[in-house]
Amino acid sequence: MKNILVMAATALTLTACAGAGEKEADIIDKPDYKSETGVFDIEALEALGRVSAVQVSPATKKVLFNISYESVEQNRSNADLYVMNPDGSDLQRITRTAGSESNFVWINEGRQIAFTYAVEGVPQLFVMNADGSARKQVTKLEKGVEGFLFSPDEKKVMIISPIKFMREAKDLYEDLPDATGRVIDDLMYKHWDQWMTEIPHPFIGDFDGNEVSNLADIMSDEPMYEAPMRPFGGSESFAWAPDSKSIIYVSRKKTGVDYAVSTNSDLYLYSLEDKTTRNLTEGMMGYDTAPAYSPDGKYVAWLSMEHDGYESDKNRIFLLDTATGEKRDLTADWDYTADAIAWNPDSRSLYFLAARDGVCPIFNMSLDGTVSVVAQGECDYAALAPVDEETVITLRHSMLAPNEVCAVKGGEVKQISNVNTELLASLKMPRVERNMVPTTDGKEMLVWAVYPQDFDSTKTYPALLYCQGGPQQAVSQFWSYRWNLALMAANGYIVIAPNRHGLPGFGTEWNAQISGDYPGQNMRDYLAAVDFMKKRPYVDESHIGCTGASYGGFSTYWLAGNHEKRFAAFLAHAGIFNMEAQYLETEEMWFANWDMGDGAKNGPADTATAYDYGAFWKKDNATAQRTFAMSPHRFVDKWDTPIMVTHGEFDYRILSSQGEMAFNAAKLRGIPAEMLIFPDENHWILKPQNAILWQRLFFRWFDKWLKPESAAKTEAEAK
Repeated sequence: MKNILVMAATALTLTACAGAGEKEADIIDKPDYKSETGVFDIEALEALGRVSAVQVSPATKKVLFNISYESVEQNRSNADLYVMNPDGSDLQRITRTAGSESNFVWINEGRQIAFTYAVEGVPQLFVMNADGSARKQVTKLEKGVEGFLFSPDEKKVMIISPIKFMREAKDLYEDLPDATGRVIDDLMYKHWDQWMTEIPHPFIGDFDGNEVSNLADIMSDEPMYEAPMRPFGGSESFAWAPDSKSIIYVSRKKTGVDYAVSTNSDLYLYSLEDKTTRNLTEGMMGYDTAPAYSPDGKYVAWLSMEHDGYESDKNRIFLLDTATGEKRDLTADWDYTADAIAWNPDSRSLYFLAARDGVCPIFNMSLDGTVSVVAQGECDYAALAPVDEETVITLRHSMLAPNEVCAVKGGEVKQISNVNTELLASLKMPRVERNMVPTTDGKEMLVWAVYPQDFDSTKTYPALLYCQGGPQQAVSQFWSYRWNLALMAANGYIVIAPNRHGLPGFGTEWNAQISGDYPGQNMRDYLAAVDFMKKRPYVDESHIGCTGASYGGFSTYWLAGNHEKRFAAFLAHAGIFNMEAQYLETEEMWFANWDMGDGAKNGPADTATAYDYGAFWKKDNATAQRTFAMSPHRFVDKWDTPIMVTHGEFDYRILSSQGEMAFNAAKLRGIPAEMLIFPDENHWILKPQNAILWQRLFFRWFDKWLKPESAAKTEAEAK
């Protein structure tokens, strides 16, 4: 197949043009990129097209997906929509606008597409024909549309829109309209990267094909509960019944400190006829999310965690019989955690994604709990869009290539998009190797090694230890636009990426081990991986760096004081430096309680004791006392190696003060140090120019300390 974007350029319909009032110069298209070196570099990374979602029309079987590109000049990105057949033929680009079409779905038996699009900065609901024509706005909500879900008969639509939550000074004193103070009397006053001035609520209204009307908040008579849950909940938190008479929604019906210490969300069934609400998961104490009705309406499947306060618990697949009310755990005998589910159109089985043995395959589970592999390789699958009883459309990526659309049928996988095939084919890419490394507790762990292009085993290379965040987030065949292991390798480093204790994909015991043991076994795993790799003659053991973000940043700080000369340089992004400060600075207190205080042993027995069981002042909690005694900041006296710190000031999960403390400590100790602070970024780095700046400084820093001859040459040439 020809490159998808070359085809798209000739397949544009007349409707795929700039929207009203939008300038041609503001539209972001595929960049005109050609590599001058043939090496995967920062410019190549930024030039890649990004596919992030896919939908299949049940009626027409057409595949709808998006491709976004970044503009460094405009310092932003935007996504446009494409359609094709399930075999990849008849590709058409159907939008070409200055903004992004998001939350897109098929409606009207595949004749139309609904999506959100920002109007004067506020996202609204739009519909258009399947070819991109007859585009029209169907909502004009002051607060906008964060997500939506049409009822099966498409006469109703659920819309997610924010409502006011936090009090302001003018709410108390009308004579102070310009006062900026926020009045706070409970916890969870900020979350992820925003102050909780508003929370999302579900509204249901009528839809006649031209406009949405009669919208009503279905939770207006309840206290101020979130639905869906911040920061990442969306339309997947809702499921319409097949008869369109009721809807299931996900909510954690708690506020303030109760909300901040608990992960106990439930599924609620709301009846449109009598406006009643019923809790379907009463007594199930962990996260209950992602409800999905079977096509025949006989069952509801959802993801469920068992323990309150443990956000990285095993995600079980539960099944509710809608006639009898019986609930069953389909994964009771399956020792992995599910990430996403989708019904097979025959209602007799479920597709699901789950990390296992360092990759993320597609599985199928029958209603008796029998699991089979649908698609697996040295890759991760990242979406589920069933076409029929035999075919599912998905996204696939690896450490060496970003998402492409694939069709899976009868065990055969066919890539049906080629968004980046031509670009990647023009480059020499690194290669990835599996290694099984003994751990100090008598087990084995999978360690990925990523080697530079044109790797020569007779030469020596500097290395980078990659420390994963989460802390319970898989080191599978992931693709990242920030922590891109291929890019690190392409810059001349051998990358060491361990699946240390505390990661999913190797059973629930391995995954849970890290809770209450932050500075323990997983740190020994990192050192074991480095010691294993540095025995190889091509690894320059005197020039090994260490890096990571979030919990990976914590790991970097901790190893900086406990590495026994293994590392020559460190770089930590958004890492925890001072555990005591982190306990009181972070917003999701359930996270701090469970991980720092070992919630499995000391977790909440009831609400009265749930608030602070992982706190540093709990002298009777041996796990908490050990955790805080081993905080990275307590080992600064042993720091002797150059360290760089990066952080975003909009990061409310781990405040930028953590990075500032680490930098200040290094400078006061006389350690070579550098700090990069972003006043406009959160836990991640999202703006294109900031992303490029971060990558450039990342490699400048490590090249300086791990490639001294190369860095000296570059500096001399610059002068």
